[in-house]
Amino acid sequence: MKDIPVITDSSSSAVLELLFQLKVKDVMCSKVITFTPKDSMRAIQQRMKKSGFTGIPITQDEKIVGMISMADIVTAFDENQIDSPCIKYMTKELIVLQDDMPVSFAVSCFNKYKFGRFPVVNTEQHLVGIVTTTDLISALLSAMTDKVERLEEKEIKINSCNETQTQKIENQQKLPVYEFVTEPFNFVTAGLASTEIKKVLRKMGIAKAIARRVGIASYELEINQVVHSKGGIMQYIITPPNNSQKGKLIIKAEDTGPGIPDIEKALTEGFSTATDRVRSFGFGAGMGLPNTKRAADDFKIESSSKGTIVHAYFDLEKETK
Repeated sequence: MKDIPVITDSSSSAVLELLFQLKVKDVMCSKVITFTPKDSMRAIQQRMKKSGFTGIPITQDEKIVGMISMADIVTAFDENQIDSPCIKYMTKELIVLQDDMPVSFAVSCFNKYKFGRFPVVNTEQHLVGIVTTTDLISALLSAMTDKVERLEEKEIKINSCNETQTQKIENQQKLPVYEFVTEPFNFVTAGLASTEIKKVLRKMGIAKAIARRVGIASYELEINQVVHSKGGIMQYIITPPNNSQKGKLIIKAEDTGPGIPDIEKALTEGFSTATDRVRSFGFGAGMGLPNTKRAADDFKIESSSKGTIVHAYFDLEKETK
């Protein structure tokens, strides 16, 4: 399966903003056909044939416990077990999306895992929908067709309304700290700080490559707070460049625990202490801190049981014409 090419370095600001504004619940199919672990593979196969679906979620007490794909049906036929309960063949280790996640999360999951569909759950972990690549692309095309031109025309006005602090930093420079609060597993606002700080830098005329590195580091630190901590604060301290000196940007990511027991291991690529819940949302690859350190010009981290503080430092230069 090819990547969905909508989150790239060349993507327009309107497209990226749309990907953040749209939620998974806006694009998913909420009319979901489900079976229980005791239902037979034959019953599922017959329903697949009738409906044209290639994947069926398996639920128990409204919560998803597995998924049956067409490949599982073929395996059951090959083993002459088509009348067996589906619990024998269903995939139990699932990656799920939460309904209030931005669509950008769904795009990332499709590109990363190459699955044809993802179950969607609510905050109570109840199955509320299924999202496929077809659902996603159709919704994006429709939304882009209707809104991109209008969003582009009103971008300056929207930025003015939504970036009061941004304007103060850039123009008045009365507030040197741009601040966002993060909350555990709150995917509604996850990624917002990174999106906004990139807007600040682009409006300042900072080089695209630098803004991109800042965005990567900011996003990794922000998501780390959302999925691994009890919540925290993302702070951005900006000193704009002038004719004779480079500017500076400091990202300070401070959370309230539980802390990192072994910082050296946490900085090792692939090392992760992610819980099953974190992994079920597609996180926990152990690349957050290594990616942040790699993207920054300088990097410092300290941690205790009371929380973790990360500083990422960047030199700021204007885009050369």
